[in-house]
Amino acid sequence: MLQQTQVSRVEERFEIFLDLFPDARAMVEAGEDAVVAAWEGLGYYRRARLLHAAAVRICEVHEGRVPDSTDALLALPGVGRYTAGSIASIAFGHRAPIVDGNVIRVVARLEAVDAAADDPELVARCWDRAEAMVGVATSPGVLNEAMMELGATVCTPAAPACFRCPIREECAAFGTGTPSTIPRPKRRPVRQEVHLHTVVLRRGDRVLLRQRPPEGIWAGLWELPSLETVDGVDLPAIESGLGFRITGLRPLETFKRLLTHRAVHFHVYEGSTRIRRGHWCDRAAAAELAMAKPMRSLMDRRVWR
Repeated sequence: MLQQTQVSRVEERFEIFLDLFPDARAMVEAGEDAVVAAWEGLGYYRRARLLHAAAVRICEVHEGRVPDSTDALLALPGVGRYTAGSIASIAFGHRAPIVDGNVIRVVARLEAVDAAADDPELVARCWDRAEAMVGVATSPGVLNEAMMELGATVCTPAAPACFRCPIREECAAFGTGTPSTIPRPKRRPVRQEVHLHTVVLRRGDRVLLRQRPPEGIWAGLWELPSLETVDGVDLPAIESGLGFRITGLRPLETFKRLLTHRAVHFHVYEGSTRIRRGHWCDRAAAAELAMAKPMRSLMDRRVWR
């Protein structure tokens, strides 16, 4: 949950998530859709699908118990070197290194490395340093947690609290007098502009929903019927793109949501259709389906009345 998600948001959801899925078997029995639905609001939904896939493997290969070796952890879907190292060292006490943004910043400042925070050579250097440190640590898990906590609370990106740092005398960046300039900022991603033309179609107290494709933005989540384009389109093109006849199409609102790699422009319409096929849901049924937060907010605002 903490991968690319703010701690404050995870704090609100962690205990609820554990209550729903206290172990791998509970997650497998609930099914992928339930896991993704419980993940709603945390973003990067591919993580939820991989988490469920990892639970399946844990049950099939490891009799429902999370493995303790780094190699076995790395074999789980969605588990990379950082996650494997965190579990192996903190949960099981193994000498497994971990490197995250906080660790990179601490190491870069200790050695005054003039590089961007995402520079591959700097990242590789940090993994080497982390591995050397856990190799001699009395408690590898405590060391790893301490490095992350130092970066999160003291050795912060801007205005680091060097006066509170227990290792400032060994820090080369502290000696320069300008530690906040090390490492250099990551290169900002260029956001792709995406237009989502979304249509509210009603039948009594139900609305038509559909599932997004398995790849791309909000993969596999549920939505109001939407046409995704790289620019704006006219109303006939929306009807043609959705693949069924819509009458009385009229605009309701437009808004924009910024994601890490995309700027999504929502163009919301309301219309009518005579089609019977499809997934028609009332409010209770829709609440059970996993949706991206902007889509859920849109439905709460425009659909249920």
